[in-house]
Amino acid sequence: MKKLCIILLLTFVYTAAYCQVKLDTIPVAKDTVALRIKNLNPYFAIQVDSLLKYQLVINKDVSKYYFFLKNAPLGLKINKDNGLLSIKVDKSYFLSGRLKYDYDYKVDLSVQNLDNPLDKVDTTFNILFYNTEIIPSKVKPTVTNSLIIDEGDTVSFKIQCDNGNFPIEDITYISNYPIKSLTPVARCGDDFTWYAPFDFVKPGDKDKQRKINLFFIGTNKFHTTDTARIEITVKENINYPQQLMEFSNLQNETRRYIVQLKSSFRIMDRKIKKTKGTRTGFDLAAASTALGGTIFSSLPNTSQQSTGKILPSVGVALVPVKEATAPNSSYEQNTATLIRSSIKRLEYLLTENTLVGDRDPDIINKTNKLKDELKQTQVQLIDIPIAEEKPDEKEVDDYFNNPKVNKKYRLKKKQ
Repeated sequence: MKKLCIILLLTFVYTAAYCQVKLDTIPVAKDTVALRIKNLNPYFAIQVDSLLKYQLVINKDVSKYYFFLKNAPLGLKINKDNGLLSIKVDKSYFLSGRLKYDYDYKVDLSVQNLDNPLDKVDTTFNILFYNTEIIPSKVKPTVTNSLIIDEGDTVSFKIQCDNGNFPIEDITYISNYPIKSLTPVARCGDDFTWYAPFDFVKPGDKDKQRKINLFFIGTNKFHTTDTARIEITVKENINYPQQLMEFSNLQNETRRYIVQLKSSFRIMDRKIKKTKGTRTGFDLAAASTALGGTIFSSLPNTSQQSTGKILPSVGVALVPVKEATAPNSSYEQNTATLIRSSIKRLEYLLTENTLVGDRDPDIINKTNKLKDELKQTQVQLIDIPIAEEKPDEKEVDDYFNNPKVNKKYRLKKKQ
């Protein structure tokens, strides 16, 4: 019985001690108030070269918390111990391109308990930098404001922009003549390309040139404009492709006309030759009858003497027959001479006005000379019948340059 009492007493003592230990280790209730920033401004607009200090206030003991920023732009700082925001931005940051005007920078702000990692707050705010000093944007083409070109040339240059506070967003252009760029011009960096057509300069333009005034107008988002002016002087120039085609056609036409004239000359020269042979035959017959009459008149026979008296009359009678059968060919002779001289003149002009190249600067004068001479020759020989046959060029050329034919039309020296 005594042992039982001792065991119960010891059990009670140990139980009491155990309960006392458990009561001493019961945790204290945690703080249930959430951490928050009491005066956070969600948006800051800061002027360049100004200083701003902004003290953040939290609802708990600030000494137990740590402040830090993420994605902070250059010049924005925070005191990690007390949450003091300080902003100082130099203008050099913007001139160097490290910061931008009128751009919303989104900054991440965090407050963290030093002992409890779960006791924190993450939030964001925006900050914008502006400048009261307005730097205007300008349109700057890559050429000078005065250009000189010739007809047939192509003008091409880039439209660049010198952007200030507010960049140029749209570009339009106008001119004093209705011209259009071959490439679109609407933004900075676009190319203006224009081809100056031939015959752009009109005969009535002073000094054979025409001036074009181009105005490139740049506009920003506030509809503020800047204008760049370029003056293009277009000088009259020769349209070589067209002139070469015209000169070639004129040459071919002249050569065809020369071949026709040579064919007509051959017909006329042969006619002259035939007439000359007929007249020579009549003259020889008349001379023979006259000589025969003289011979018969000297003979002793009376009948033969009578024949001698008749024969001279026969010779005289042949003269009107000759004129009626083969009249004098002075007209044909003069016509053949005129045709021959015209052919020689046209051939000389073709040789004299040969082009020295595809871009002969005297091509217009040579074309006009050849055209005027061809027209004058055609008018001069308008009454002369042109051979309707299709002559062989080599055949008529050989006949025209035949030495026997040339001899008839060559000047003879007086003895």
